[in-house]
Amino acid sequence: MQEHGFGDRLTVLDHPLIAHKLSVLRDEKTPSSVFRQTVHEITLLECYEATRHLKTSQVEIKTPIATCTCESIAKQEPVIVPILRAGLAMLDAMLEVIPSSPVAHLGMYRDETTHKPIEYYAKMPGYIHERQVLLVDPMLATGGSLCAALHALRSRGVKDIVAMVIVAAPEGVQAVLDADPDVRVFTCALDEGLNENAYIVPGLGDAGDRIFQTTGTPVTSEGPKAYGSRHWFDDIFAGHNLIPTIRIKA
Repeated sequence: MQEHGFGDRLTVLDHPLIAHKLSVLRDEKTPSSVFRQTVHEITLLECYEATRHLKTSQVEIKTPIATCTCESIAKQEPVIVPILRAGLAMLDAMLEVIPSSPVAHLGMYRDETTHKPIEYYAKMPGYIHERQVLLVDPMLATGGSLCAALHALRSRGVKDIVAMVIVAAPEGVQAVLDADPDVRVFTCALDEGLNENAYIVPGLGDAGDRIFQTTGTPVTSEGPKAYGSRHWFDDIFAGHNLIPTIRIKA
């Protein structure tokens, strides 16, 4: 594990495969399809380390040869909580490792002006307070979204939380560890810091945009050509009769 000054609540993974996959993610020329697949692959590797301390119980198993005592996580699988939307790119890999885990969803987005998180969606199982939670999001920049997510989970009674990110900034790590004295954080990279726009340096850009191909000029429902509103539809078809003409042969 990589050395750092944040104590044992932060684990920075140090592995040749992770280092290679990080180079793919950082490359601005990496296409979205490859970016998504690499996020999936690196999450598989990180999940193995982040689940090292999962709670298990002993069960009696009958093999084809004899009966033995084994360890099992059955009926106490951790709840996986991706922070929408970028966290969704890590979800399939998590379920590949722990397919029986329940999944909760927590929607957060960062206001581009204030850089503060805004919660817009939350759907969680009623028993989430009884389970360990694996909170996943590719980027830990200012720490605002992760701190808000931690607060949302703690307010629902969750006691055991492990946060998994792919790239982290020291400022975000410090903010998270200060805000929550019990959370453990796993990351594949601890970068230099944040720039004036609160992006991680060197980072890998906006993970959500690169995953979902939403880079470029943002389009909102306020604009006259905004997808998601009817304005563009009305502009294109203004004055046209959209009811098809049915011709019946005599």
